[in-house]
Amino acid sequence: MSHLSCFTLQIDAHVAHLVLNRPEAMNTMGPVFWRELDAVLTELHHGNAARALVISSTGKHFSAGMALDVFGGAIAMDDATPEGRAAIFDLLGDLQATFTRLENLRIPVIAAIHGGCIGGAVDMVTAACIRYASADAFFCVQEINIGMVADVGTLQRLPKLIPMGMAKELAYTGRRLSAQRALACGLVNEVFDSHEALVAGALQCAREIASKAPVAVWGSKQALNYARDHSVEDSLRQMGWLQGAVWSTANVQKAISAMKQKSAADFPPLAPLRRFGDAC
Repeated sequence: MSHLSCFTLQIDAHVAHLVLNRPEAMNTMGPVFWRELDAVLTELHHGNAARALVISSTGKHFSAGMALDVFGGAIAMDDATPEGRAAIFDLLGDLQATFTRLENLRIPVIAAIHGGCIGGAVDMVTAACIRYASADAFFCVQEINIGMVADVGTLQRLPKLIPMGMAKELAYTGRRLSAQRALACGLVNEVFDSHEALVAGALQCAREIASKAPVAVWGSKQALNYARDHSVEDSLRQMGWLQGAVWSTANVQKAISAMKQKSAADFPPLAPLRRFGDAC
């Protein structure tokens, strides 16, 4: 990757660690944030160096959400004409697509959340596979507090993660959801005492994922995401096609042998994806 100004990215032992790195701006999401995140996720998706992705942050808050310059100046939102309103639709589609890349990434995504996870940051972490939090973390659907509707994924994904009544309470009131209450309702998997313990726990989970057969992890993510949005009958049918595509006797034998020997198995990585238009 070229130089990043909003993030740092490190890949070690097949684990990618993406860190929001503008603590002086509370890691708000301005135009550069969106461009860099989209580029990083595209690179990770097409490559095969990483088998799991951890997203953490720096400073007091995980992220204070959308930067003000997204709403004015850099990206004007014109509601005075039908042409302007049509542009709002297209703009939101681009922003939504970036966070959907997290959901569709070929590898699992783990969000390590500390401090405030506010507005657009909730949109972001609800697209992750797994969420961990520190004891000081809180979640806030901030958009209602500034007179607008959350529009980049929170209202679509949050009701599939927590009870609908709780999602409506947060969306209508803008109240803060504490880490402990987030744990109780299933939004986060575990709460850690400190930021350091949080990141360590997230990276440990990522390392465990990275030790498994990548194609089996890929298949599991496909099946789980599909099952979330479809009936059991449809999902079982999809599972038959999926297992037929990803089954590997060699991988199963390697995994069983490694378990018996209490050693690490050496699994092949996912094939890198060739971008359309790349030279053959």
